[in-house]
Amino acid sequence: MSGYIVTLLITIGIYMILALSLNIIVGYAGQVSLGHAAFWAIGAYSFAILTTKYGIGFIEAAFLAVLITTVVGIFLGLPSLRVSEDFLAITTIGINFIAYGVFNTFNYFGGAMGIGNIPFIQIGANPVSNFTFMIITYLFVVVVIAVSYAIKRSWCGLAIFSIKDDEKAASSCGVSPFIFKLIAFAIGSAFAGIAGVLYSSFMGFISAGDFSFAVSITILAMVVIGGEGTIIGPIFGAVLLVLLPEIFRPIHSYRMLLYGLMLVVMMRFQPKGFFAKEGVVWKLLRKS
Repeated sequence: MSGYIVTLLITIGIYMILALSLNIIVGYAGQVSLGHAAFWAIGAYSFAILTTKYGIGFIEAAFLAVLITTVVGIFLGLPSLRVSEDFLAITTIGINFIAYGVFNTFNYFGGAMGIGNIPFIQIGANPVSNFTFMIITYLFVVVVIAVSYAIKRSWCGLAIFSIKDDEKAASSCGVSPFIFKLIAFAIGSAFAGIAGVLYSSFMGFISAGDFSFAVSITILAMVVIGGEGTIIGPIFGAVLLVLLPEIFRPIHSYRMLLYGLMLVVMMRFQPKGFFAKEGVVWKLLRKS
């Protein structure tokens, strides 16, 4: 397997984790989040700073980075969960711009120069190969899929889905919208933190530009196009939107325009995504 294919598969795996993490917030809890790249950035920067500035070991730094992302995600989620619909979308956009501004401005976070020399995953004293890194990435993908499925089948997941379907009805049945929205936000942030650790370790260098608002829209597009609320949908969306710019290299510079057009077309003809119950994929499978 060539180095290019391995790198591409690692990138797809990281975006799978990101899309599944946003799916918990958007697809399960029905919370419109347009700033998910901020939580990815927090995970990546936490890991980078812990390893390069404080010399903390890989496993300890990775665990702390995910914990920091979860705590910060809950902290930032608190004001967001007190608003809904359009106001929630605007608030999450603000979170993305704040994170971008902080990481791009303050020298502690590398400023515009970013942070380099981030350690690669090691076994013993030697860094692993890219192929081994790919296997590790997909082990995390499997873990995130398993947790997403477990949540979906649990009483907690039923409570979260009930909030998405009808918040007032769920509240009248004793389900606390605030608590279960916060749980969804915390789990989604933790998954984004895992993606951040993998990304910063694999790239070895990060800068604020890697986590811009455009990236948040790309992650949201993966969820919407695949089918929010499903597990296979965000996975399909991640594969599709990572591969498309690679296949159509001449239009790579116009990929955001392409994503925007795809979102408009999906909203018009497949608003629930390809893999939702009303999606074209399941309709074709039922006919066959």
